[in-house]
Formats: sequence, C-alpha cells, structure tokens
Amino acid sequence: MLKAIALASGLVALASPVFAHAAGGEAWGPGPPGLPPGSQATVVSGDPTKPGPFVIKAKMPAGYRIPPHWHPTDENVTLLSGDLTLGMGDKLDPAKGEKLAAGGAIVAKAKMHHFAMTKDGAVVQIAAEGPFEITYIDPADDPRRK
Repeated sequence: MLKAIALASGLVALASPVFAHAAGGEAWGPGPPGLPPGSQATVVSGDPTKPGPFVIKAKMPAGYRIPPHWHPTDENVTLLSGDLTLGMGDKLDPAKGEKLAAGGAIVAKAKMHHFAMTKDGAVVQIAAEGPFEITYIDPADDPRRK
C-alpha cells in the first residue's frame, strides 16, 4: 500500500521566483530546478521556501520520472488527474511501484526514499510544511548538478 510513500513531492521549489502564484486562477510556471526538466507548478497557498504550511499544484508531462529521493517533512499528496505511479526504495523500478487512482491521496512520511513516474501525464496537489527540500539518493540524479 501507499500509506507512507512520499512524492515530490519534489514538485515544489527551493526558491520562490520559480513559482507562479495562483491568484484568481491558475498561473503555471516552470517546475523548480530541483526536479527534472518538464514539470510545471503553481502555489495555491503559503510559501514553500519559508517555514509554515503550503499547498502547491504540479503538472508532469507524459513519460515524466522523478528519480529516488527523500524530503525532510511529511507531505499530503492528491492525484487530481492523469496517472501516477509511486514506489519506495533507492532505485527507480516500475515493477515495484503502485499506481494511484485519480482522486486518490496519500500521506507521505518524512525521509522515506521514494520515486514517482507518469505514463500519460499527471496533475497533483501537495500540502506540506515548509521550507521544502528534496535530496536525491544518487547525487548524479539531481538536476541542479547538471
């Protein structure tokens, strides 16, 4: 079960200029540099770069993958649309992932090693305590180092 899988949850930024804020509608901007290129994100409430609660939405294109990583805080992840496969462990292994149904939600525990992928694309909502951080299991997977 996915009771304690953490997602990108790495879909939030480490620097607020990366995020568009949803004021009176959804203003999407590029995903944060801590994620592989191609994602988009918008802040619904709070500020992921500061202490305190925040909510963001993130879009992942078809074929998007987030390599194994972890976060220092718990996250509440809801799949709003599309498909999302989550898995625990230090290696991205689709056979060890579990598909989350649209509308499904999980509580992601702090420091759990996990990965995420989508076949056809996904939109997720993430609620957590900031400041948000993402640490890749293999530093070579970190897009900020490329």
